[in-house]
Amino acid sequence: MSPIFVALDTQDVHRAAAIARDVSGVASGVKLGLEFFYANGEEGVLRLSEHETPVFLDLKLHDIPNTVEKAVRALAHLQPAILTVHAAGGRAMMAAAKAAAPPQTKVVGVTVLTSLDDADLASVGVHGIAARQVERLADLAREAGLDGIVCSGAETAAVRALWPEGFLVVPGVRPAAAEVGDQKRVVTPAQAVSDGASVLVIGRPITAAANPRRAIMDIAASLEQTPAQARI
Repeated sequence: MSPIFVALDTQDVHRAAAIARDVSGVASGVKLGLEFFYANGEEGVLRLSEHETPVFLDLKLHDIPNTVEKAVRALAHLQPAILTVHAAGGRAMMAAAKAAAPPQTKVVGVTVLTSLDDADLASVGVHGIAARQVERLADLAREAGLDGIVCSGAETAAVRALWPEGFLVVPGVRPAAAEVGDQKRVVTPAQAVSDGASVLVIGRPITAAANPRRAIMDIAASLEQTPAQARI
């Protein structure tokens, strides 16, 4: 099984289910984000879970601790393999999320979105380089008791060195020949795994391919000679 979670960024539950079937047995699971969840709700999540496909709920919860705790409890019956909260919500919020999650759910803190660079951070009042902000939020997430964080491949090696046991989710991963799209801090799948990624999140290079199964198999094959890291 590869460390890849396929990002199903679509409102179409039928298309999402078809791709989930296509990548079954190769992907570790599928990632469902805000677009899918707002369009299909928990029924859509359950539809994708029918065939025991692990689901990564990427909802990036961010609110006061009490509200986030209740939100996580409301989602608990969906039994997500991974659930995201915003690390910028603070230590208390992250601790509340972890406490409310099912034991088998890995709760990870989103640090700096892969669509942002240093200039974008400065524009919202976060000064300094993105890598330093990621490390700062990784420390906070660990103190809060989270399982790990979401960070770009550009910061993975540094965070792995600081948090050897952390569960590192790396989005913005693109095969060498793929278009970058709206991502700014990207790496190849092999580089991300070599640097210590636990899970790779890959969407369009697989879902937009003429043959999604062939696309993910090609990416998985490129990882076979990469030193193994933590897995879900």
